[in-house]
Amino acid sequence: MSGLHEFFTPVDWAVVFGYLILTTFVGHLMRGKQASIKDFFLGGRSLPWPAVTGSIIATEISGVTFIGVPGMVMALQGDFTYLQWALGSIIARIIVGMYFVKVFYEKDIYSPYDFMGNRLGHGVKKLATILFTVGSILAQSVRVLVAALPLKIVTPLPFEWCIVIIGLFAIGWTLMGGMRTVIWTDVMQFGLFVVGGLTALFWMVSSFDGGWGTLFSVAGSAEQFDGTTVNKLNVFNFATDPDLQFTFWVAIFATPFLNLNAFGVDQLNAQRMFCCRSDSDAKKAIIWSSVGQLVTVLMLFVGAALFVFYHENPPTDPMIMEAVGWEGGQPKNSDNVFPVWIVTELPVALRGLILAGIFAAAISSLDSILAALSQTTLSMMRRTDQEQTEEEHARLVKLSRILVLVWGFFLTGFTFVLNYVKEQTDVNILPLAFGMTSYTVGPLLGMFLVALLGRGRGSVSGLVIGAFVSVILVMFVRTDVWVLFMSNGLAEFLAQLPTYDLKSATGADGEVVKSLVPTLAYPWMWPVTTLITMAFGFGVPNRGKS
Repeated sequence: MSGLHEFFTPVDWAVVFGYLILTTFVGHLMRGKQASIKDFFLGGRSLPWPAVTGSIIATEISGVTFIGVPGMVMALQGDFTYLQWALGSIIARIIVGMYFVKVFYEKDIYSPYDFMGNRLGHGVKKLATILFTVGSILAQSVRVLVAALPLKIVTPLPFEWCIVIIGLFAIGWTLMGGMRTVIWTDVMQFGLFVVGGLTALFWMVSSFDGGWGTLFSVAGSAEQFDGTTVNKLNVFNFATDPDLQFTFWVAIFATPFLNLNAFGVDQLNAQRMFCCRSDSDAKKAIIWSSVGQLVTVLMLFVGAALFVFYHENPPTDPMIMEAVGWEGGQPKNSDNVFPVWIVTELPVALRGLILAGIFAAAISSLDSILAALSQTTLSMMRRTDQEQTEEEHARLVKLSRILVLVWGFFLTGFTFVLNYVKEQTDVNILPLAFGMTSYTVGPLLGMFLVALLGRGRGSVSGLVIGAFVSVILVMFVRTDVWVLFMSNGLAEFLAQLPTYDLKSATGADGEVVKSLVPTLAYPWMWPVTTLITMAFGFGVPNRGKS
């Protein structure tokens, strides 16, 4: 794709880099002393809870929310039903604040995996850390990729340079002041997300003849190119079909398990709570982070406004039509719609500011995981729960910075690998990478709950078995692993399972191509695998801690 980058002027680049430099300066001012790993990884446990709340929200948003949520509404049959998951998210945050946080402050620990190790032994800590690491490498790299791909289309920079910019700023911010810098830069990202979303929404609404009335009337009864009519503003879906993801029942009974893991067990978010001054502050931070769901509401409305905008003003420029895959009055590449609208419709400088938000979203995802991975890796290499001399702390801080560099270069390089696989093969690598969390949510949460509820009673071997069984079960509900080896024979064989239906289509060469369609939405596996892991953890005889 060439041509769209001509809309992106030197003034826009000046705004983008001006914002990134300003954020770097603020991060430098707020870095504090870095004399110990407690300073580096916990911010000295001195950060105000409102800042931690903003950081949690910024980390949760990522480029996927900023770009993907508007695209989700733009897509065929897209609506607001994704918002139902906010119910489960809020329920989970309250539970984490009420019951998880307190135990994190009983001892001087750095992660939920330290807590598991203290309760159940080093073997459980190792298993939890490995599961977290594997899931995080894929999930966070693909989040950077999702944010960088639209930037490749709408900016004059090559894709590789977009990734390098994201990687360098993420590494630099994390090295500069550890979690203190990460959290304060996240607060600035949060502000930019809100400003960018509100600016885009009001700019589009002001261009409609009937303003908000047009938005609600057109989006509320949207005629699709296939002849169907969709209420783009519909929130609730009470359907009981087991293969549907965005239903009220999934939101109430399955999504809380995902978010209990995301906010209470996954170090990516949990590490922020460890930075608060007390357990009561950490409780406030995690519960008040529920207001971040308003950002999701905002971006859903941005998606609805985009739909109305292009419904009223269908694109005629070949460059725009190609970039969004415009066909039959609908974009095939819905994730590109918002970035393309930004560079083609907003004035100079303003477009630079909002695109800085996309860079910021990707950087926020990457610097957060760098801090988390370096801490968990250090914890596997060294005992961090013992008294240390000043010299020992200095050596540990130095080692922590080296680990940040190692993980930073690794994840940046791995993003290139994901993009190469995506471009060179027919395999859709993005669902595969995102799907990794589906394999680890249940086992990680199950292990934590055994440690929390069992008070030392739990079997390491049982948890290993439970985690293994859980991963296998998820593998036979999702299709992302099988597509790597898919053939008509394999599809026919797996379709005999109750979790799959067989789908046939005629390829370009006239041959029949068979594939699999899941009959059970994978979110239901979050509670199932959590309970399975707990059952094995409590049920298998305990041979002692390891």
